[in-house]
Amino acid sequence: MSGVYLDYNASALVRPEVQAAMAEALADNGNPSAVHAAGRRARARVETARARVADLVGADAQSVIFSSGGTESNAQAIASALAAGFERLIVCASEHPCVAEAAMASGKPVKVLPVDARGVIDLGRLSELLRAPGKAVVAIHHANNESGVIQPIREAATLVREAGGWLHVDAIQSAGKIPVSMGALKADSLTLSAHKLGGPQGVGALVLGEGRAAVQIVRGAGQERGLRAGTENVPGIHGFGVAADCAARDLPLAEAHKAWRDAAEATVEAAGATILGKGAPRLPNTLFLSVVDWDSPQALIVLDLGGIMVSAGSACSSGKTKPSRTIVAMGRMDLATGGVRVSGGWGTTEDDWSRFAAAWTKAYETHRARQSARVKETA
Repeated sequence: MSGVYLDYNASALVRPEVQAAMAEALADNGNPSAVHAAGRRARARVETARARVADLVGADAQSVIFSSGGTESNAQAIASALAAGFERLIVCASEHPCVAEAAMASGKPVKVLPVDARGVIDLGRLSELLRAPGKAVVAIHHANNESGVIQPIREAATLVREAGGWLHVDAIQSAGKIPVSMGALKADSLTLSAHKLGGPQGVGALVLGEGRAAVQIVRGAGQERGLRAGTENVPGIHGFGVAADCAARDLPLAEAHKAWRDAAEATVEAAGATILGKGAPRLPNTLFLSVVDWDSPQALIVLDLGGIMVSAGSACSSGKTKPSRTIVAMGRMDLATGGVRVSGGWGTTEDDWSRFAAAWTKAYETHRARQSARVKETA
């Protein structure tokens, strides 16, 4: 890929090891439910991947349920908790839309758990919400997909357990970037996605904690031990397993991004950017910045024309810039349409971060100069 790709939080570049493994599986693509040799080889690939994904988060292999991606797995986690008799939901204010929307569509009461100006959950408020009547499902992402802010999951888990609740943790952004352990987090359920790890798009997993059970939300035949119908995506699952192995192997290297990120952060902050999540624990690969006078779609176009690929902290729909859910939750409406997310990964170099910082600074200076000229023209 030409240019500088710094959009790993959206979708990581597929690792060469994964590409090779998937090509091999595609060339020998038996149905894993078949009893013949090709089917047995396919089944072996699925079960090997299951063990590799489980190892990444310190879980038992039989607790892993493969799916079409993180969105489906998050929906299955919430449905499973509600089927187990939990009566209401508490959802982090900066949660990914797929979790928030699944909660709202459940038909159960939903309360929002606020975050502070840094994007960190309010544990005091969580304690208050848990004291209300009814057993609660609490959904808190391990790390925010936009800001990279890491939540105090273990502290939250203690509160949830004391109240007899179910803690669901979306670890899709954190896995492979920082250590993730089901046991350490004390999660009742946890979700992962292959394409955030350098695997293929369209493959995810729900991981269940001890004593928790899942219900089907995709119905049909008895695949995935009767918990997720449909013929398994063997090449994708195989690639997921290889990506999980690579992510675990490279975890010590992920921390190197912090110094590169911090240097780029200092440059753009000196040029006028506000750093979202600054002062909170953050993923080492993620930088989320905003300015009040330059909407993110405009910034992304200018950066892309200069060969720098990053994401917005807001979505552009029908020609209108939507406020970033994360920035709004932080209480910064003035910055909500200007968010730019920069995220590195396994293929990122220090030079990539430096090139982004220089390109953004130059582009913003140009933008401000044009704005100033327009003001003078109309004066």
